[in-house]
Amino acid sequence: MDVLNWGVLGTARINAQIIDVLHSSSRTRVLGIASRTLERAVDCADRWHVPRAYGDYMSLLADPEVDVIYNSLPNSLHASWTIEAAAHGKHVLCEKPLAVSVEEVDDIIAAAQRYGVVICEALMYRHHPLVLKLKDAVDRGSIGPLAIVRGAFSFHLRNDFDIRLRADLGGGSLYDSGCYPVSLARYLVGCEPREVFGWRSVGGKGVDVSFAGQMLFSKGCASVYAQFDCGFQGPYRRGIEIAGSDGVIQVPNPYKPRISEFAILNDLGRVREVVRIESAIGSPYRREIEDMADVVSGASEPLVSLHDSRCNVATMVSLQESALLGRPVTMNEG
Repeated sequence: MDVLNWGVLGTARINAQIIDVLHSSSRTRVLGIASRTLERAVDCADRWHVPRAYGDYMSLLADPEVDVIYNSLPNSLHASWTIEAAAHGKHVLCEKPLAVSVEEVDDIIAAAQRYGVVICEALMYRHHPLVLKLKDAVDRGSIGPLAIVRGAFSFHLRNDFDIRLRADLGGGSLYDSGCYPVSLARYLVGCEPREVFGWRSVGGKGVDVSFAGQMLFSKGCASVYAQFDCGFQGPYRRGIEIAGSDGVIQVPNPYKPRISEFAILNDLGRVREVVRIESAIGSPYRREIEDMADVVSGASEPLVSLHDSRCNVATMVSLQESALLGRPVTMNEG
């Protein structure tokens, strides 16, 4: 296939990792980057070795040589600019969360169909073979019937002006870091929760600075429970524990996995096995970009489907509703 020309919407820090991968792949080229000001766009283009800079977002979308847009704008702008990019005939890899409401996701899905483009959510952790092996282990029953999944992702956000603390930009810890344990629990269980309960602590700028939640799944005749917490005010924690009737799998670093990661399997309190999983083609960011190229070329289906993204957003919206109401919320079938 031809080399895909990528354009980058926004100047977020995550761009450095994505652009580095785009530079290193033989299937992609970074053509341009757009900011709200030309000065900022030029500065970032020089720093990241991108040939074109645009002083507004529409100029990037209007460039006929750009094939794919990477949307790293704040959460509240994900849907509107992803849809605008689709209307300009561009494929889109949009940072997580894909949107901040189910209605926005539905509009994105409609735009992908209307304009005949590929739109994917950038949940890069899902592309690491570690996660695929966890799913396989659970489905094979290596720890017996699944009973409970516990996840955590927290860190101390010290910058009071960080956009993740702005309610008007779709900030908050649930959408920023909580989306990972919510997504992974849903993926491992293999169905959607039927009831959720959430608790949150709201900071001075109106967003949840910490969030804890529970999800109840019905899998066949059995119930599976998932619990998670996330936040901007605690120590650095990221991990997951997957418990079945016959054993437990513990993964210290599932959400931001390095090229080489490991999982610990326990039987009745004893370590059965420590499994190290290597990513053969590099970081999960690299695998994410290669997956996008495969999907655009028609060689494969997206690893993270728009339906999956819709269900993840729906779960987080219901968790927020529960925290606001102070009671469990029953969800519709995914």
